[in-house]
Amino acid sequence: MSTPHDPAAPSSPAPPAEGWITTPLTEELLRGALELERTAQGVQPHRLPARARAQSTDGQLAMAEAQPSGVRLVLRTRATAVELDVLRTKMAYEGAPPRPDGVYDLLIDGEPAGQASAPDGNVMLMDMATGSAELKPGPVGTVRFAGLPERDKRVEIWLPYNEMTRLVALRTDAPVAPVAPGDRRVWLHHGSSISHGSDAASPTTTWPALASSLGGVDLVNLGLSGSALLDPFTARAMRDTPADLISVKIGINLVNTDLLRLRAFAPAVHGFLDTIRDGHPTTPLLVVSPILCPLHEDTPGPSLPDLSTLDEGRLRFAAMGDPEERATGKLTLNVIREELARVVEQRAAEDPSLHYLDGRKLYGETDHAELPLPDALHPDAATHRRMGERFAELAFGTGGPFTG
Repeated sequence: MSTPHDPAAPSSPAPPAEGWITTPLTEELLRGALELERTAQGVQPHRLPARARAQSTDGQLAMAEAQPSGVRLVLRTRATAVELDVLRTKMAYEGAPPRPDGVYDLLIDGEPAGQASAPDGNVMLMDMATGSAELKPGPVGTVRFAGLPERDKRVEIWLPYNEMTRLVALRTDAPVAPVAPGDRRVWLHHGSSISHGSDAASPTTTWPALASSLGGVDLVNLGLSGSALLDPFTARAMRDTPADLISVKIGINLVNTDLLRLRAFAPAVHGFLDTIRDGHPTTPLLVVSPILCPLHEDTPGPSLPDLSTLDEGRLRFAAMGDPEERATGKLTLNVIREELARVVEQRAAEDPSLHYLDGRKLYGETDHAELPLPDALHPDAATHRRMGERFAELAFGTGGPFTG
């Protein structure tokens, strides 16, 4: 799928009233992004650096890494009102029900204090039957939070995980200052669309965001929707990113894209982990296998949208592989879990900081009976919360690999 060129820069909202202070949007005010790109339309947070982006021709990955899952503005201020001008790009699918607007979560001193969505913006219209995409340009919109307490406080604005977002301007009614990182450990996580956030209720309630809050760490989320594919450039980005804790959740995207066969899978995992270890030789590193997904437990991919379900106002996915194809090396989730456990056990003999977690401990058979995957691939908001709580207990709890 190709990515359309940017439209001409849209006009900005009307100038704010007197008394507002405009603060430049700089790296010091943002957490969770690996790079900021300055464009004619504002500042674009990226979750992969330019060198990695240049090594991919995949339009899906380009969209995913520019959706700022886990990226947030963090500042100190006495302001009682904050305005953020943004140019969003919202996803839409031909023939499918409208996707919900992305949500901006406001935290004050770590506590939820409000939510908002951005009006206007671009729309990326996808045709799932052909794989084509059309960008329909729109204007800059403004996200507003008012009525904040008039005292010195830490303000966080978490950006939507499901909209490409360019930050155009930040205004407040009192000066702002960046917040030093402090002594919280940095957790670097990579995974699929489930780690990216689909279909969580908001950016602070994706399972990695919830787990980071419960674990008391700063999250850098490289959940890349559809693109957790053991790409070497992603491993190099992780190698070069400062982190105190690292996790990689591997499996579902390799099955539903039908990208690798068994012969190539284990060497690819070894290579990915080798590259991470080049930059983080002793950092606690947790390999997480897929959560339960009955669609692909024993049936290979690819998985494709079942377009017939659109007539019912919903979308579900279907597995297009044949279980008999496992004999020829096609991957299923059970095959991947077995191989990941073997690879980690082999490497852990010389790498005591390497650990394995079966993803079914985050979401398994009992959970699926209670909270089935609505589209057969992705969890709902309640499941994100359960997974976040489970991961926090298993990874950050007593005896876990990330215990402080």
